[in-house]
Amino acid sequence: MLNITKNSISGSFESSKYKSLKFIDKGIKSNVLGKLSGLSLLLLIFLSFLPWTQNISAKGMVTALQPDQRPQTIHSIIPGRIEEWMVSEGQFVKRGDTVALLSEIKEDYFDPNLVENVEQQIKAKELGVKSYMDKVNALDNQIDALIQNEILKKEESKNKIEQSRLKVMTDSIDLIAEKANLEIAKEQLNRMEELYSEGLKSLTDLEGKRLKYQEALAKKISQENKLLSSRNELINAKVVFNNINNEFADKIAKAESEKYASLSAMYDTETQVSKLQNQYVNYAIRSGLYYIIAPQDGYITKAFVNGIGENIKEGQALMSIMPANADLAVEIFVKPMDLPLLQKEQKVRLQFDGWPALVFSGWEGASFGTFGGKIVAIDNFTNDKNLYRVLVAPDPDEEAWPDAIRVGAGALGIAMLNNVPIAYEVWRQINGFPPNYYEAKKDNLSIEEKK
Repeated sequence: MLNITKNSISGSFESSKYKSLKFIDKGIKSNVLGKLSGLSLLLLIFLSFLPWTQNISAKGMVTALQPDQRPQTIHSIIPGRIEEWMVSEGQFVKRGDTVALLSEIKEDYFDPNLVENVEQQIKAKELGVKSYMDKVNALDNQIDALIQNEILKKEESKNKIEQSRLKVMTDSIDLIAEKANLEIAKEQLNRMEELYSEGLKSLTDLEGKRLKYQEALAKKISQENKLLSSRNELINAKVVFNNINNEFADKIAKAESEKYASLSAMYDTETQVSKLQNQYVNYAIRSGLYYIIAPQDGYITKAFVNGIGENIKEGQALMSIMPANADLAVEIFVKPMDLPLLQKEQKVRLQFDGWPALVFSGWEGASFGTFGGKIVAIDNFTNDKNLYRVLVAPDPDEEAWPDAIRVGAGALGIAMLNNVPIAYEVWRQINGFPPNYYEAKKDNLSIEEKK
C-alpha cells in the first residue's frame, strides 16, 4: 500500500483471498509496469518513423465507363395504350427487338388507312399543281399571242392611216381640179351671158353654159364631201391606232392577272402539298412508333408500367435496360479540399462491397482484396452534396477486376499520394491540414523564386 493515510486497513480483511494482492505483496508490481511502459514508448517511437502513404478515401459506386453503356430507360415517344408485352424482366434482348406493342388513343389517328388517305390527297394536290402550271403556260402563250396580234394590228392600223392620208391628198387634188373647172365654167357662163346680151349667142347656148356651170359646182361640192370623208377616215384610223394600245393592254393585263392568280393558287397548292407530305411522313413514322424497340443489346431489368390496356403518356418511361457489354468504372465523390491533389492517370485502390478485403490505407502493399484503378475523368463542378465526381477505370497494369461485379455496386476508393512518416501524418490529421501541405507550399515558393 501507499501508506499515505493514518487510517490503516491492515487486518480488516484477509489479503490471501485476493490474487492481485498476492502479486503486489511479492514486490513485482513496479518493476513490470516500468518495463511495459518503456517497451510501449520505444515501440511507439519506432512506429512513428515507419513510412506511411498519404491517401484520400472516398465512397462511390460501380458504373460504366462510356455513357452509352450505362443503364438507361426505354421511353415511349407517343402516347398510347399497351396492347402486348414482348419481353419479361431479366430477359436478354438485341438491338431492334420489339419489347412492347402500343395502340392509338388519339382520335386524330384512329383511321387505319390514314397514311394511304393522306397519300391520295397528296396525289390529288399534285395534279392540282400540274393543272395550275398548265394554265399558267396557256396564259403565257395567250399573252405572247396578244403581243403578236398587237404588233400586227398596229402595222395594219398604220397602213390604213397611210391609205387614208393618201386618199385625203388625192381628194384634195381632185377638189382643186374641180374648183378650177368651176372657175372655168363660171367664166364661160359670164362670157356667154355677154354674148347673149349682144345677141351673138342663142338662149340655148346660154342655158347649156349654165348647165355646165351647175355641173361643175355640183362636182366641186361632191369633191369637198369626199375630202371631208377622207379626212374623217384618217382621223378614225388614228383613233383606231390609239385604241389598239388600250385594247390589247386591257387584254394582256387581264391575261397576266389570271396568270398571277393561277401562280398564287399553284404556290398555295404546293404549300398544301408540302404540308401533306410532312403529315404523310409524320403519320408513317408514327405508325412505326407503336412498336417499342430495344435501343441496344442488353437485359431488361425493370418494367415501370404493368398490365395490358394501361394508357401511357408521351415520353413516359416503360422499362429500364442494362447494356450487355459494358466497360466497368467506379465513380467516387471527393471533397473540394482534396480535389486539387487529384489528377488524371493517378493510381487508386478500390474495395468493392461484398468482396472480402483487408485494407491498410497507408500500407498499400499490405492490403488484400483491393484492386487497382486509375483516374480518367474529374468533374469541374460539384453535385448537390457539394462533392466532386471522379471517374476511375481499371488499371491495365494491375489485377483484373472480378467478373461478378455489377453496375450499381458500392465501392470505396483510396487515392494514393506521397510517402511520409507516420508521425507527420498523425500531426497533419490532428491539425486538419490537407495532404501534401508543405509540398504545395514549397512548390509555390519555388515558383516565386523562379520569377
